[in-house]
Amino acid sequence: MSVITIRYEMVLPDGSREVFSLPLDSVDLSLAWPLPEVKPEWTALDFHQCPNCPLSPEIHPDCLLAIHIVEILKHSNRLVSHDRVHLEVVTDERVVSQETTAQRAFSGLLGLVFATSGCPHSMFLRPMARFHLPLASEEETIYRATSMYLLAQYFLKKEGRKVDFELDGLLERYKNLQTVNRTMVDRLKAASETDSSINAIVLLDAYAKFLPFAIKESLEELRFLFASYFQDNG
Repeated sequence: MSVITIRYEMVLPDGSREVFSLPLDSVDLSLAWPLPEVKPEWTALDFHQCPNCPLSPEIHPDCLLAIHIVEILKHSNRLVSHDRVHLEVVTDERVVSQETTAQRAFSGLLGLVFATSGCPHSMFLRPMARFHLPLASEEETIYRATSMYLLAQYFLKKEGRKVDFELDGLLERYKNLQTVNRTMVDRLKAASETDSSINAIVLLDAYAKFLPFAIKESLEELRFLFASYFQDNG
């Protein structure tokens, strides 16, 4: 299997390092790192199962998202949300380095795991995982998410399938993601010793809540960036 590796490295306040190397299948972008042999109780699908989850505990005993963040949680428990860390994210294309908070560093890492874990409600984010942009701003996230969705509509149109240029489907996907985020926080409250991972998901949820609002109310603020397209079309 050909893999794409994205590495998160954090230098902690005490000078120690935490390194997470995420191997993604280069075809379907699924996360391919080893899962824990001993599964904590909070990773069971029916433990605070999302109310919108389409999976059955009889067929999928483990929450696909929870089971992939067990190892991360062990390390995030060493930190509280506002601890300062030096984050370095290495991809094949670039290295991104910044001093930031533990919650923001883990938010980027968990966001990547969310997209690649196999959770049905976060699968739509996999194209963004392939072109991962750590520490993205709200404006960058809006641009990337809407661009990704509209490119998907282009491919659907090429296949003669129904398309959605009004972004209604993207809004619905983000609403489902908000439910996943809220329920995952309930899971982590049962498993976390500190607040860094919980607040990391709270940050992710803030983006999930903001993006539908931006699409409805303020996407027009990006219109000026495309002025040259309007000129070309008379």
